[in-house]
Amino acid sequence: MPTITPFLWYDDQAEQAATYYTELFPDSRVDSVARTPDGTALVVEFTLLGQPYRAMNGGPGHPHTDAVSFQVDVDTQDELDRVWDALLADGGRPLACGWLHDRWGLAWQVTPSMMGDLMTGGGDPDANARVFAAMRDMVKLDIPALQAAAAGR
Repeated sequence: MPTITPFLWYDDQAEQAATYYTELFPDSRVDSVARTPDGTALVVEFTLLGQPYRAMNGGPGHPHTDAVSFQVDVDTQDELDRVWDALLADGGRPLACGWLHDRWGLAWQVTPSMMGDLMTGGGDPDANARVFAAMRDMVKLDIPALQAAAAGR
C-alpha cells in the first residue's frame, strides 16, 4: 500500500533539525542519514511522535513557508511552555495565536489538546466567541485563560 511521508527541505541543516526535533518529542528518533561521498548529510529519515518524516539538504532557494506547518497538541500548560520555549530557542520567533517559526523557519502552532472542545464551546456560540477573542489576543496560548474564557469568567 502506498504511503505519504512529509518531506522537508533545509539549506544545509536537515540533520541538525531532525536531531533537535527528535530530542524534543517522545516516541521520536533519527532513523537513517544518507550522506554524500564527502560525508555531508543529504537525506535524513526521522520519526516524530510515531510519524515518519524525511528532510533533505536542498541548498538555498527553497525556504519554508506557512503553507506547510505543524500543529502540536499538548495536555498541560507546562508541556505547552516546554515545547514553545524549545521551538523558539536559538533564533525562533513568536507570531500570534500559538504560532511560531523555529530557528529554521518552519511554522508550528502549539495548542492545548482540548482546543477543539474549547473552540466549539460545547455548542454555545457565546463561549466559542469568547475563546476565539481570548486566543486572538495571545501570542503563546494560555490554557487557564482559554478555559476561563470558555466558562465566561
